Amino acid sequence: MSQSLRQPEILDIARREGRVTVEDLAARFGVTLQTIRRDLADLADAGRLERVHGGAVLPSGTSNIGYNDRRSLNAAAKAAIARACAAEVPEGISLFLNIGTSTEAVARALRTHRGLMVVTNNINVANILAENPECEVVLTGGSLRRADGGLVGTLAADTIRQFKFDLAVIGCSALDRDGDLLDFDIQEVGVSQAILRQSRRSVLVADRSKFARTAPARIASLAEIDTFYTDAAPPADLAARCRDWGTRVHVADPDQPDR
Repeated sequence: MSQSLRQPEILDIARREGRVTVEDLAARFGVTLQTIRRDLADLADAGRLERVHGGAVLPSGTSNIGYNDRRSLNAAAKAAIARACAAEVPEGISLFLNIGTSTEAVARALRTHRGLMVVTNNINVANILAENPECEVVLTGGSLRRADGGLVGTLAADTIRQFKFDLAVIGCSALDRDGDLLDFDIQEVGVSQAILRQSRRSVLVADRSKFARTAPARIASLAEIDTFYTDAAPPADLAARCRDWGTRVHVADPDQPDR
């Protein structure tokens, strides 16, 4: 494969998996390690990737990937995470689902649950759960963010403060080695913090790509989360912190068939 074809494919792999390694790419494309290092150097020089030891990651920044692009990233992993999360959501409870493609996947996995009251600031989640006649759906108010169907701002937070949820299911844009949940939109961060304050239990749904990304605004710590659903074991130091905090980590298998 020529360089002009290989480099766009490398970017696609990085977007799907969060990071790429020199050895894996060399094996995939049947080229030398030095060839891949040159490709990664070129992509880094162009601002498309950031070099890290042994490979590269998507560049850090202050803006997120487009929502439609995020929907297609790690779709199998998100579906597996959502199934694992939904399997442990009891029927007959109140819960909050916030903005994000992972929480949308959880909504799809909850379409056969009974007796739920779901409050959300995500129009997409509301539309998905409208298919479930056994689910009461409550939308917060707020300013509509057309890019992703999210409702954010003071009105959204004010609505949330009227409830006490049995469970909150939230996503994030990035998760660093200190265990901090990060996001790009300060208004959305304020809403997520209100959700956590008003919930008896909270879970995070985030695929492995979030370990390799960063974002500027802090939502909370994994220490404040009861269960973290993901598709790969966290880095060893983060896994140790989760054990110390009592945060349960559930690793879902994307290769397990949907039932």
